[in-house]
Amino acid sequence: MNRLLRGVVCTIALAAAGTVSAETITMASTTSTEQTGLFAHLLPEFKRATGIDVKVVAVGTGQAIDMARRGDADVLFVHDQPAEEKFVADGFAPTRHAVMYNDFVLVGPKDDPAGAKGRDVVEGLKKVAAVNAPFVSRGDKSGTHAAELRYWKKAGLATAQVGGYKECGCGMGPALNIASSANAYALTDRGTWLSFKNRGDLAVLIEGDKRLFNQYGVMAVSAKKHPHVKQAAAKKFVDWIVSAQGQQAIASYKVAGEQLFFPNAAN
Repeated sequence: MNRLLRGVVCTIALAAAGTVSAETITMASTTSTEQTGLFAHLLPEFKRATGIDVKVVAVGTGQAIDMARRGDADVLFVHDQPAEEKFVADGFAPTRHAVMYNDFVLVGPKDDPAGAKGRDVVEGLKKVAAVNAPFVSRGDKSGTHAAELRYWKKAGLATAQVGGYKECGCGMGPALNIASSANAYALTDRGTWLSFKNRGDLAVLIEGDKRLFNQYGVMAVSAKKHPHVKQAAAKKFVDWIVSAQGQQAIASYKVAGEQLFFPNAAN
């Protein structure tokens, strides 16, 4: 084999080796982080920093946590803090890190037939229930659904008591589409609402209640529970997203000039 041919073979071999060694991790996350376009903004920056690809499976938070419990994900990025803390307490992740926050808002018809508008989500839901106004719930065990159920409980109401209550068993975008077509009330995270185009006659009616705070957390799945997971690579993602670089990447993401998520790992 002459020197030129040996060089070509060596180059091909190195390229092939580089392709084989490129690492990919699987992240179980929520529909809000995916549908808002946040990951399309963040993940290329993470790959440039580390060379690691991230495959995102975007489902409701409850499904994402179940997926990570089974060992079908390397990293978990969700927004139901009590469930996340239980995930860590049960040994499925070494630790949980706060990453960012936004808030939930209650949307509904602009003419607000229930008179729900204000800054108190619990009182607003009581008014929706009192007139049997249509209300669309995700009903999918997501972080948003879990928060919504907490608010109904604080209102002293079971959802079965709410005449206009309907569950779609779907993500936030589809739930908002149903609410828009039915002129119904719905709870949504603000990030998805800002990204949502098919608003119809819907508007934000309740915001600013401190109970509407929406915290996101990230965890690398434990290799002690699932030896096959890529915990080291997952930890690189966790370390990056809570670093100054990752936090700035979150802060810089905007839709129509509005910031969707607010980094708070330092807190």
